[in-house]
Amino acid sequence: MLITHKKHFATGVVLAVGFFGLFFLLISPVFGDGRNGLQYADDIFNKLSKGSSYFAPKVAKHNEKFMGKQFVVNIKFNDPEEARISANLFAVAGAKVEPRENTLKIEGDLGSVLSAVIRDADLMYKNEGEKVNAAYGYDEKKVMKDWWTTLSKVDKAFKAEKQFENAKMVSEVYKKVVEPGYNFYKIEAQKVTDRVGTMSGLLIFYVIYTMWWGYALYHLFEGIGLTTKKVKVKKEI
Repeated sequence: MLITHKKHFATGVVLAVGFFGLFFLLISPVFGDGRNGLQYADDIFNKLSKGSSYFAPKVAKHNEKFMGKQFVVNIKFNDPEEARISANLFAVAGAKVEPRENTLKIEGDLGSVLSAVIRDADLMYKNEGEKVNAAYGYDEKKVMKDWWTTLSKVDKAFKAEKQFENAKMVSEVYKKVVEPGYNFYKIEAQKVTDRVGTMSGLLIFYVIYTMWWGYALYHLFEGIGLTTKKVKVKKEI
């Protein structure tokens, strides 16, 4: 490799060495509790995401108009075990469940059933999953996953029967309440306003670190004579 501009090349080497030196620091478990820099940043963003994903009270308010509204829905399953699990969920939530081969006939008070789901998901969001475990008798995260799967089937069944208002409410519950309850379980919620300095620092660091590598490459390429400048062509007279 021919070095045509030693100063540029030396600057590029210094920048590259510094970039990778910092990179190895970032992937080292020195950021508390055995975490590396990426895990530390991920933990912060997860906490902030949770802090802005609390919709349970709003969804519960929407669900009030469904209290006392009776529903009947049939959902199909390919797996008998999945059908058994779904039957247990709705039974605990207060619905009447009637198994029919690979189909479950479910009926009851829609608002009351969804209120039970919202309560469970809210407990998960607040990291009180042991209460959900006690109610259903098995792992609380699995309960949330099973509710998500079952309610998505109910949503599709309501839409197939053109019960769009019911479908919309069910969809709102499992997407806005069950999902956050599952995804953010055991994570402490924080508000963005409480971590403005940290957020700003991480974003500024990301921009600078990206540019750092760009400048390292620029100087290295300049040093070995690779350039994006247009070469002037000497015209013959």
